[in-house]
Amino acid sequence: MDTRKELAAPCGLYCGVCGILIAHRDNNLKFKERLTQVYNVGVDEIKCEGCLSDEPFFYCQTCAIKTCTSDKGIEGCHQCTDFPCSYIEDFPLPVGKKVILRAIPFWREHGTEMWMEEEEKRYICPHCGYKLFRGAQRCRNCKEPVDLD
Repeated sequence: MDTRKELAAPCGLYCGVCGILIAHRDNNLKFKERLTQVYNVGVDEIKCEGCLSDEPFFYCQTCAIKTCTSDKGIEGCHQCTDFPCSYIEDFPLPVGKKVILRAIPFWREHGTEMWMEEEEKRYICPHCGYKLFRGAQRCRNCKEPVDLD
C-alpha cells in the first residue's frame, strides 16, 4: 500500500475513508449536498485532501487534537500516554469518537502502515465488495445495511 502520510489524521480517523475527502476527490455533488447537512457548511466547503495536507477540511484546520499532538511533538494520539483524554471524550461526532477509541489502540500496536491498510479493508461492503466511507449505514451500491465503524 502507498502510505500517504497526509491521510494519517492524528486523532485516528484515517482520511482515506472519510466522506468529505471521497466526495471532494470524486466531485460527487449529491454526496457533497448530503454532507452539508451534517457539517452545516456550504457545498463549496466540502473539500479536503487529508488532515495533514495543505488543504484539510475546515474542521480539521482548527482541530484541538491536531494542535495537541503538534504541541507535544508526536504524530498522533497513538503515541500519547494521556490517551484517551478530554479531547477524545468530548469529540463532537459519536461515530468519530467510536472509531477513534477503536483505531488508536490498533495504530499503537501495529504501526501506521498496517493501521491505514486495515482501515481501507474495513470499509468494504461485506455484501457486494463496494468501497464505502466511514459512517456509512447502507451500501451505496447494493443498498444493504452495514455497520463497519
